Amino acid sequence: MAKKILIVDDSALVRKQLTEIISTLDVEIDTAKNGKEAVEKATSMQYDAITMDINMPVMDGIEAVKQIMEKQPTAILMISSLTTEDASITMEALDLGAIDYIAKPGTMNVGRRENREEILEKINSVSKISPRRLKRQARRAAAPVRERRRAVHREEERSVTPASDLKLTKVVLIGSSTGGPGLIEQICSSLPADYKYPVCIVQHMPEQFTAAFATRLDRASVLPVHETKQNMEILPGNIYVARGGVHMNFAKKVSGKIVVRENKNKGENFFQPSVNDMMFSAMEVFDPKNLVGVILTGIGDDGADAMVALKKAGAYTIGESEESATVYGMPKEAYDRGGVMEQLDFKQILKKVATLK
Repeated sequence: MAKKILIVDDSALVRKQLTEIISTLDVEIDTAKNGKEAVEKATSMQYDAITMDINMPVMDGIEAVKQIMEKQPTAILMISSLTTEDASITMEALDLGAIDYIAKPGTMNVGRRENREEILEKINSVSKISPRRLKRQARRAAAPVRERRRAVHREEERSVTPASDLKLTKVVLIGSSTGGPGLIEQICSSLPADYKYPVCIVQHMPEQFTAAFATRLDRASVLPVHETKQNMEILPGNIYVARGGVHMNFAKKVSGKIVVRENKNKGENFFQPSVNDMMFSAMEVFDPKNLVGVILTGIGDDGADAMVALKKAGAYTIGESEESATVYGMPKEAYDRGGVMEQLDFKQILKKVATLK
């Protein structure tokens, strides 16, 4: 039976462009011109996936996502231009339960092969998410918002031992993609003020999105959260989000300090930043026995090979289970290739990372 896809955009041109691309899949396509029409259609029948524009008349995409996830949880992909303003709004939509985003036609050349492939891959993947998981996604969506509000009142908890006075013992490396931002936010908001390890994160996003994402995480966490930049020192009790458009590598200075080295060479990686690239680089600088590798939900296999190498070298590796992963792609590949020591659902991973000894 063909999947049912709803394309929501006030631009007839964008609706036409997305319809032409998505119709190459075995799907039935419906369209809506604004958020109000989208909510009416999405709550009268169950679509397998929805593409949702942000700025529309009558009702915008944010309010539409909120209402759809409350009334009829559905896999929603936001249509976002690559601007700082849209990045911030898209983060809000992800908080409300949207699964991921695709680049708005016109922002990038939608006709380019890699962009068409990304749209098709994401539509194909999110349309397979079960209603049960979507309901769980909707329930989970409100938690990070509560955590952000709570963190605002806990600013004083940041007055703990200065990170520069602590030694680097363990380093936590986390990779995620589709479905990951909300989970990353929950991890960051759950870490205590006296957490002694640096946490390095690769979430597949373009540059404008990682800046907005890091800012959002910083508001959610009692630990400082940074978007990485060249020569930034890696310190205990700090969280580092890999900047979009470059790989997050590491280097040891003569002084012994570990710093970020941005690698602009994309190499064979489809994503930049890449989970594989971060993890392989970490193995060259840190003792692998002091590394903890974590792979969360996501399309594709980024991080799988590095997780295998980490495990073989003595690192502790964790993969998200099929039961809890929104998209069981990256963690499945890591597990199938033998790179996962423990496969846990997200709640267990959350506890494991927060209480790491």
